[in-house]
Amino acid sequence: MTSSSLVVLSLLFLGNFPSTRAFSPRPSPNSSSSSSSSRPPLPSSTALHGLRSAVARARDSLLSRERTDDDLKSGIAFFYDRSSKLWEDVWGEHMHHGYYIPEDRTDHVQAQIDLIDEVLKWAEVGKDGKTPKTVVDVGCGIGGSSRHIVRKYEGATAKGITLSPYQAQRGNELAKEQGLEDRASFQVADALNQPFPSNTFDLVWSLESGEHMPDKQKFVNELLRVAAPGGRIIIVTWCHRDLLPGEPCLSAKEEKILAKINRAYYLPKWCSVSDYVSLLEREGAENIRREDWSYIIAPFWKAVIKSSLNFKSLVGLVKSGFSTIRGAYAMFLMLRGFNAGVIKFGLITCTKKEE
Repeated sequence: MTSSSLVVLSLLFLGNFPSTRAFSPRPSPNSSSSSSSSRPPLPSSTALHGLRSAVARARDSLLSRERTDDDLKSGIAFFYDRSSKLWEDVWGEHMHHGYYIPEDRTDHVQAQIDLIDEVLKWAEVGKDGKTPKTVVDVGCGIGGSSRHIVRKYEGATAKGITLSPYQAQRGNELAKEQGLEDRASFQVADALNQPFPSNTFDLVWSLESGEHMPDKQKFVNELLRVAAPGGRIIIVTWCHRDLLPGEPCLSAKEEKILAKINRAYYLPKWCSVSDYVSLLEREGAENIRREDWSYIIAPFWKAVIKSSLNFKSLVGLVKSGFSTIRGAYAMFLMLRGFNAGVIKFGLITCTKKEE
């Protein structure tokens, strides 16, 4: 690969071009800007550093290399800051899979709402007549789940956390528009270091955010810490398949698919549902249950891809920048991963031990 082609690829993979100002000729104060004898200065060290960084990140993208925890954290915020408006414009306020029973349903927004209700039913929330009063939505997006849950359960309040400033702001705007500002609020915070006291929430809800967590042990610990004694924890997340007995790891082909998805969606290494169960057992969680709903959400990615094939969506995609475009490409990889059986849509629930 030539150096020039690597530079072009670096620009494409980063989705932002180095400022042309860094390379612009700066006229000497003693000479006319129109002087043909003046030479433009060499690129500044800052510009060269930026270019080297761009090339390095392009190389990492091409090789699907893992990101550092700091890169993941900043990348997640940037990705969702740029892509959330487009998603809302096309799909509405719920940024997660839908519940496709029957599998040929086409009411996709309602399918997303149904997923929330069906997960709550599966986890037996409110089955004993005791509904949650305090809810935390860990990785809340623009707050669709939180607002739905507080409407569903009378007197409930919810706090949502996200790494994306745009999502937190938009979540609060929608809560105000829907008359829920006193019952649902959203803030920028790290799920691995939550800004809440221990033993606070009746319901700890994590819908499709666990896949972003680089430290699954710390993630589980924080979910248990903020849960009230006897509180319900629900984790719905993308996982890789459980390993077979005696199987040390996924195949190289399976790892390659996941690595490409990781680069697009700012994900760390994946784990299995069994890994989550083991972590919860180790921390003393009770009433642990799990289930694979991959077949239930299977039509979702095809529906998302189909919804993007219109003028409005394509224009929005271009305006959102390269990270969103790369995320759109990764939809095909997600579909491939589900079809191959390497990606699973896992549900895990448990309760925190009563004190």
